[in-house]
Amino acid sequence: MSRPSRVRVPWRVITSSHYNDATVLTYVKVAGLGQRPQGCEASVAYLTSLLGLSRSTVERGLTQLMRPAPDDDVVELTSWRRTLPGGRGTTAVRRVRRPGAAEHGAWVPTRAAEALSPRQLRAYAAISYAVATGHPLTLGELGQILRHRSGKSAGTPLTTRSVRRLLAGLVDLGWIGMEQRAGYRGRHTYTVHDEPVQQSLDLTGDSEEGSAADLGDGSLATEEDPQTDSPDDERAGGSIRRRREQVVARGPVDNPLPSQRRAYTGPALSLAPRIWQVLEPVHSLLPGLSPYVARALAREVGRQLDTGVEPAQIRARLEARFACTETIRDPGRWLLGAAVVHRGCGRAVCESGTNWRTGERCPDCQPAPTAAAPGPEPAASSRPPSRPRGPTRPDYPGPAYPSPPRSWCSCPDCQPAPAGRRT
Repeated sequence: MSRPSRVRVPWRVITSSHYNDATVLTYVKVAGLGQRPQGCEASVAYLTSLLGLSRSTVERGLTQLMRPAPDDDVVELTSWRRTLPGGRGTTAVRRVRRPGAAEHGAWVPTRAAEALSPRQLRAYAAISYAVATGHPLTLGELGQILRHRSGKSAGTPLTTRSVRRLLAGLVDLGWIGMEQRAGYRGRHTYTVHDEPVQQSLDLTGDSEEGSAADLGDGSLATEEDPQTDSPDDERAGGSIRRRREQVVARGPVDNPLPSQRRAYTGPALSLAPRIWQVLEPVHSLLPGLSPYVARALAREVGRQLDTGVEPAQIRARLEARFACTETIRDPGRWLLGAAVVHRGCGRAVCESGTNWRTGERCPDCQPAPTAAAPGPEPAASSRPPSRPRGPTRPDYPGPAYPSPPRSWCSCPDCQPAPAGRRT
């Protein structure tokens, strides 16, 4: 039995805040596979490959569908495991709840679950229901359905700007058609397609329908040539799995060779006169620099000049360092990392620890006298310190130590026995 092309998604699943966007996407695919006589026997790994989602996301969606909803205690998915006669288990069989005849729902093609993102599929289902019931859907109402599901804005509706961007993506993929401001009270009118439709572009503007040269006539939705999810289309969108397969089929992308790169044809890089005069000692190294390195060098020189460093000071620095360097393998790296670097304490007149104007040693760069590091404190001894005597140390500056006690142990056994009274 062939798989049906469309499934009916209950309206409560589309609008309930209990189900996230990925859960709706999982519902559509499981419902499509579950209409087989044996039910949906697809494993989680197989569903993951079809939907282009992570394994944890698919498992989380299945769990939400199998648990009672907090609003009405309805379980949308039932799952039970099977065991073969030999005791070996197989994949679970899953079936979705069959909506009642009076229950509202939207018909969604199963192919859309593989071609659209979770949020796009939810928007597609809401638009499909609005078209089937003839309801003039507004951007605000669509934003109420497509709420933020995570982050600080979780639970808040999408803005109209985000909804417009989402609708433009569905139009570009060819799943819906939209005529702006053509409906009730200036609302958009939509057309839902079961398959991606490649819309044609009317360049003449003579057609009564579609796009036209005048902004007041025709639809603005068909002014661009939308993309499809066909594998033959290089601009194809579609699911993550399909895009990954296309990348693998094309193979790795090689960077163009230097000879194949398009040469820069814009205006030549020019330096300010004050920068050019400062860089006079290294003019021979400038032609080999790339525009990025040249701009970085000019910014560094300009920054030093703005902080008060004299132009003659930078020029003398470059001249001295250029004369002291024997071999320069990378001119740009040497200029930025060694030649133009301002060394010293940070003052404008300090040049490598010397005052540029007076030639004296910079006082801020002089090392401060460091006090002798205190030695380790002597370990505490159980013996009391001996009291210094006058004749041996007449100039002792320390404190006068108290006289040692008669006994240093307080235990009863060590106390001297009381002397008996003489008779």
